[in-house]
Parts: sequence; structure tokens; C-alpha cells
Amino acid sequence: MSGFGATILDATGLRLTADEKALFREADPFGFILFARNIDTPDQIRALCDDMREAVGRDCLITIDQEGGRVQRLRAPLAREWMAPLDHAEQAGEDAARAMYLRYRLIAHELRALGIDSNCAPLSDIAGADTHPFLRNRCYGETAEEVISLSRAVADAHLDGGVVPVLKHIPGHGRAVADSHYDLPHVTTPFEELEGTDLAPFRALNDLPMAMTAHIVFEAIDARPATLSSAAMGMIRQQIGFDGLIMTDDISMKALAGSPQEIAQHSRSAGCDIVLLCNADLPTRAAVAEAAGPLDEIGQKRAEKAIAARKTPAPLDIEAAEAELAALMGGKVYV
Repeated sequence: MSGFGATILDATGLRLTADEKALFREADPFGFILFARNIDTPDQIRALCDDMREAVGRDCLITIDQEGGRVQRLRAPLAREWMAPLDHAEQAGEDAARAMYLRYRLIAHELRALGIDSNCAPLSDIAGADTHPFLRNRCYGETAEEVISLSRAVADAHLDGGVVPVLKHIPGHGRAVADSHYDLPHVTTPFEELEGTDLAPFRALNDLPMAMTAHIVFEAIDARPATLSSAAMGMIRQQIGFDGLIMTDDISMKALAGSPQEIAQHSRSAGCDIVLLCNADLPTRAAVAEAAGPLDEIGQKRAEKAIAARKTPAPLDIEAAEAELAALMGGKVYV
């Protein structure tokens, strides 16, 4: 028995074209992802989300990168402008867990109001002195304990807000000294050390419904990037104990070598459930959807469980949440 198409795809513009609708109807992707080019007004965003769900003929998750700070697709006046997550956590000090909960509870509220019901967060990578600048201030802390506490707060905030969180970048990206958008990072740290540091936050949050892979080589595990490594995927399933839906990071990033179709096939063979393809032309999207194929029975169950994790949002008093957050942050909340 086959399931949804094993992809998450995107749109070229503010509404789906006729060709995109036809492709999505045929490929039946698990879900979609939005970028800045897809965003104009609230009504337009809701209409685009409706287009996407209508194209596949069913309910599906629509995700986005709305971390706050540098990685934030929705900007003012559509959404609050947040400082970088690491700066936010450091400013909140001992109240960081509550402050991060409130921050992402407000973000979840903004997303749901626009028809978006997933977010690529929490980011559970541990910041280090050598972490590449593309990632460092997107992290939540410099120790496993800090990252676990704040990641759990972020995940709970999303779930309470009716938004499905995507845990990233499993099994850890904090040791990368290269930007995987352009190069393939290599980590030579012994596995015993990784177990007590990088892997720990993902083990602590292994109950979350979805996770995104890291395009990074852990030489103690395999010579291949984690996204393309059956050894790394096996370690994620067994040692980390993550049994949710695993999606790749964007396979168009330069860290991965080969054609998009080859990368899609290799990531699926390695054990990834879903292939994320961003910023590609229509023929490439069609080819990747074909190469990725449908979810198998286990992947389909994980996909259905991920969708079921999206609950009706709990009530939220916006003014009270903002006032509490301002008090915790000493008055400086937004940039």
C-alpha cells in the first residue's frame, strides 16, 4: 500500500499556476513550504494555502521557516520582527524557557491566522565557539541542557498554538564550521562525545512528530552526509530513538552532490521519509517527485501521525502574552 507523495514542494509565486496545480495533483506531495516570494497580503497567503490543499485534494501541512531573527519569511506588518533566537534567550536569562515559549506561541498564532500549520522549529543544534555564523545566533544555547530546555518550550508553544513543529537539524549541526548551503561540513568528533552533546537534545525531543536532517558528515558514523547515510538514519532511529516523520533539509543546497533526482533517491534509500525540494523549476520538481516516489506503509503512518499532531489552538490572550514577555525581556522584545 502506497501513501502520499514523499515530497514537500514549493510554489513559484503568489498563487499556483495551472501547471503547478496539475503537477501537485499528480505528485500528491505530503505538504508544501512557503518562502518570501510567496508572501504579500494576509488574504493572498490564505488563498495560496487554499490553492495548495485544493490541488492535492486533501488536508496537508503547509510549513515555513519562521524562526525569528535572520530566518523569518513573514515580516512586518504581517508578523512581529524578532531578534535572533540566541540573543532572545540570552537577554531573558533565567526566564529564557518561558520567554521562548511566549515568543513561539505568538509566532504560532500568526501562522495559524494565515493558514500555515507547521514551522521549521525548534532548532536544537548546540552553538559552539566555531559554529558557522549562518547558524550560530539561530541556536538557543551553548550546552545540551540549555538547548533541551528551550527546545521543549518552543515545541510546546507550537503544539499549543495548533502548529506542527519540525525539529532540526537532526542529528546536530552545531559543529559545522562551513555553511551547508554552499559546502559540505565535516565533523571529526568521536561518537562518544557526540552522544553526550550534539545528539542529546534530539534524544530528549524524540517524541516530536517531525524532524529535518542535517547535510553534514559525521566521520564517526559514515563518510556520507547524514541525509544520504543509512548508518546515520539508523542511528537516529535507534540510538536517538526518533520515530517521527523525517524530512531532508533542502536537497538543492550545495552540500549534496549529484542531480536532484539522484539525491532524492539516495535520501529515500538511506531512510528519509520525505524529500524537501526548494527553489526549483517545474520540470525539476516533477522529476524529484517521481524519483522520491510515494511513502511506504510505515512512512504513511508517520505522515498521518504528524498531521494529527496539529490540534485546535488553545486560547491565547495576546495582550497578556505580550505584556508578560516584555516584562521577562526587560522591555526589549522586538527589533
